[in-house]
Amino acid sequence: MASNTGSRPKGESSAIYIEPVRTETIALALIGSTPLVFNRMSEKSKGDILYPKPRKTSAEKQASLKHDVMQEFTASPYTLPDGDALLAVMATAIKGAMRTAALDLPGASKAQIGRLVYVRGDYVPVYGIPKLFMSVVRQAGMTRAPDIRTRAIVPVWAALAQITYVVPMLNPTTIANLLAAAGITVGIGDFRQEKGAGNYGLFSVTNAEDPAFVALRQSGGRDAQVAAMQNPAFYDEDSERLFTWYEAERARRGK
Repeated sequence: MASNTGSRPKGESSAIYIEPVRTETIALALIGSTPLVFNRMSEKSKGDILYPKPRKTSAEKQASLKHDVMQEFTASPYTLPDGDALLAVMATAIKGAMRTAALDLPGASKAQIGRLVYVRGDYVPVYGIPKLFMSVVRQAGMTRAPDIRTRAIVPVWAALAQITYVVPMLNPTTIANLLAAAGITVGIGDFRQEKGAGNYGLFSVTNAEDPAFVALRQSGGRDAQVAAMQNPAFYDEDSERLFTWYEAERARRGK
C-alpha cells in the first residue's frame, strides 16, 4: 500500500517557519459628529445589585424620592483623578466599537480584532463641556415601563486613544479605517448608533495635531469640565422644563 505522506524532496527543511510578530501603537483623535451621552452605572445602582434593599410599601414610595437628579447627573460619567480632562469613557468602549464595526466590513472578523487590537489604559479622556440631559427611557422587563433618566451629555466632544495592534497582520491604515467605520456605524456611549434607535456618540477620526481637536482639548479641558459638572447648563428645553418641575415638586413636598 502506498504511503499517504509521500516523501519530502531532497534538501527541503522540515522546520516550521513563523513570521515574527510585534506590536505598534498609534495615537488617533476622535472628534464627535453627534453628542456623547455618558452611561456609567452609579455606585448606588451597583450597591443595590450587591446588597438589594427590601421592597418599599406604597406609603414609603410616596414619602421618598425616586430620583435624585443632580446625583444621577454627576454619577453618569467616568472621571479621572488627574490629567488635562475630568471626563472619560472606558477604553473597552472604543475597542468594542471597533470589534462591532468589523462585522460589517470584509477582511477581518470581530474575534480577530478582539485578539489583535487593544486600546491602552482603562479609560480614555474626553474633552468638551458637559450639560444636563433628562430623557424618557424604557425600563427592562416585560412591561417596559417608562422612566426618566438624567445623565451628562457632551454636545461637542473629542477624545484621544492610544491603540496598540499586532504587526504584520494589521497596519496603521487598517486601524484608522476600522476606527473610522466604528465612528460611522457603531458609536460610543448611550443611545448610540449600534443600538438602532439612537444616533448619539458618532465620531470622525483624525490626528492629535488637527486644529479642531487641539481647540476642543484647550476649551473643554479639566477646569471647564469641573465647573460645568458643579453648575450645569441644560442640554435642551425638555431637560430644563423637567428639572424645573422636579425642583418645584421637591420643594412642595419638603424634600
